Amino acid sequence: MALRTRQRRLAALVVKSSLLGILQVGSAQAAPVPNLGTCPAIKSDTERLACFDKLAGAIPPVPALASKPKSAQQPVVVAEPVPETAPAQSAPAALPEVSLLSRQWELDDADKHGTFQFRPHRATYLLPVKYSDSPNNAPFQGNLRLDSVEAKIQFSTKTKVVEGLLNKNVDLWLAYTVTSFWQAYNHGASAPFRETDYSPEAMLVVRTNYDIAGLTGRFINLGLAHESNGRSVALSRSWNRVYAQFGFERGDFALMIRPWYRIPESASQDNNPDIEDYLGRGDLEATYNNNGHTYSLLLRNNLKSSHNRGAVEVSWSFPLQGRLKGYVQYFNGYGESLIDYNHSQQSLGIGFSLADWM
Repeated sequence: MALRTRQRRLAALVVKSSLLGILQVGSAQAAPVPNLGTCPAIKSDTERLACFDKLAGAIPPVPALASKPKSAQQPVVVAEPVPETAPAQSAPAALPEVSLLSRQWELDDADKHGTFQFRPHRATYLLPVKYSDSPNNAPFQGNLRLDSVEAKIQFSTKTKVVEGLLNKNVDLWLAYTVTSFWQAYNHGASAPFRETDYSPEAMLVVRTNYDIAGLTGRFINLGLAHESNGRSVALSRSWNRVYAQFGFERGDFALMIRPWYRIPESASQDNNPDIEDYLGRGDLEATYNNNGHTYSLLLRNNLKSSHNRGAVEVSWSFPLQGRLKGYVQYFNGYGESLIDYNHSQQSLGIGFSLADWM
């Protein structure tokens, strides 16, 4: 009975010794443990059993895996998928405000297009029907009887010939304007062109930037202009001027003020010595753009308190198809044409604008 007990203890000891080798229990500082192979060699039953007992007591029991009580267990957190979001887009940059005068005169660097490119100068239009309440027959001395209804055509262009003078703030421009009055429906007189005025100009355009009365001064235009009708003797009309034109703007509104000085001519060559008394000593032009509609007002005056004379011209262009626009023009006063410089009349014309000039 004692032998069977020892055998069972020996079998348990072998199992525990195997577990000891697997778990590598113990440390370098622990007391030396008897070797399993030394115990069977002991002859004394008492000492051999003590050896096994000592060896059995040195092997610690295999610890059970501790489990935390349910109350102490950390809850398992399942991360919810983060919805994909579109990358943040920055707000679109504000579009720069379009400058009417810079577009016309290439004042800002972004609007410059180099030299020798033709651009509109004044309005270019065709008025197939223009009615006058007082046609001027006097210059023709009975040789031509004018109809009240005629056609009016104007073509105007300019080009920059030198760019970037005086620290890149001055440009030199050349311009040319032709205005014709055509008695297209006067079949009794063979439908003649009763008047055509030609006006070449040279201009130094000085870029500026200052504020006055809520407007921004964008340029000063120093110009030399010749205007004539190319005729001779009694029908000849011409004059030469130097002028300074000041350009202002605010948003869609532009204002240009132009005083001028007539270059004197000799009495023998001057066929219209009093032209300043009728065509004035300067003009003012205001323009407003609104969704493709352009409204313009032109005023001229001789700046005299007595015998004050001048003219007013109102025009309106509006979209029709593509780049083609309708055009309406009203004139009241002196000098709708050079041959009429000292004749006052009212006229109303309707037709087409052929180029955006402002």
